[in-house]
Amino acid sequence: MSHPPARAIILAAGRGSRLRPLTDTVPKPLVPAGGKPLIEHGLALLKAHGITDVVINVHHLREKIIAELGDGARLGMHLQYSVEEKLLDSGGGIRQAAQFMDRNQTKADKDTPLLVLNADVVTDVSLTRLLAEHHRSEASISLVLRNDPKAAAYGLFGTDKEGRIRRFLGKGAPAAGLDEYMFASVQVLKPAILREMPPEGAFSTMRGLYPQLFAAGVPFQGFIHHGRWYTSDTAEDLRALEEGLGRKGPMIFDPT
Repeated sequence: MSHPPARAIILAAGRGSRLRPLTDTVPKPLVPAGGKPLIEHGLALLKAHGITDVVINVHHLREKIIAELGDGARLGMHLQYSVEEKLLDSGGGIRQAAQFMDRNQTKADKDTPLLVLNADVVTDVSLTRLLAEHHRSEASISLVLRNDPKAAAYGLFGTDKEGRIRRFLGKGAPAAGLDEYMFASVQVLKPAILREMPPEGAFSTMRGLYPQLFAAGVPFQGFIHHGRWYTSDTAEDLRALEEGLGRKGPMIFDPT
């Protein structure tokens, strides 16, 4: 399968407050897991799917992230940094990183989708298939979804038989007849969504912008991931990640 084009953003600006005191001195994206910093798992996933130009948004202890990763040459990638003097939350972070990215790209580049990953998630989701499904569905926003015993605690998304999201965090169509999942912190956006964002300031996608767009009829598509996925919000999460990587071995990425 060929690689549909995409521009990639990794969200890495958060303070990681639930991992304190570790994150008082180590930025969460550099917390080690499976023998390398958390963020390098996401970068390896992108590279496996042919995406090597990445913008990373940074704030907390940003100088350590930039010093560790540099321009990305040692990883065979080209990395740039969208520096947030004040935290912009998920939506503001995406908006600023996309604007930073646009400065050095052609109009054709600017028309390609934005692929957004959280730096603290480790997964083997097929980005190539995700992008192909995003194109096929003609959705404005595609969210990677997964089943999980804790899905209700994270917030439920209901999809129909075609994968279209019909229920967004408990609102929308009745839950009956829909399959319910949680958001897995990987998403694809059409560039037009950037024009729907507030022009400045901090704002959340999931708690602010996206529910508004969903209520207005903007099409959201769910891409169901049945493979490996780990988060790292807490010390317990990190232990589960280390155990998972130890038991099942390092992530193996299928480039198709």
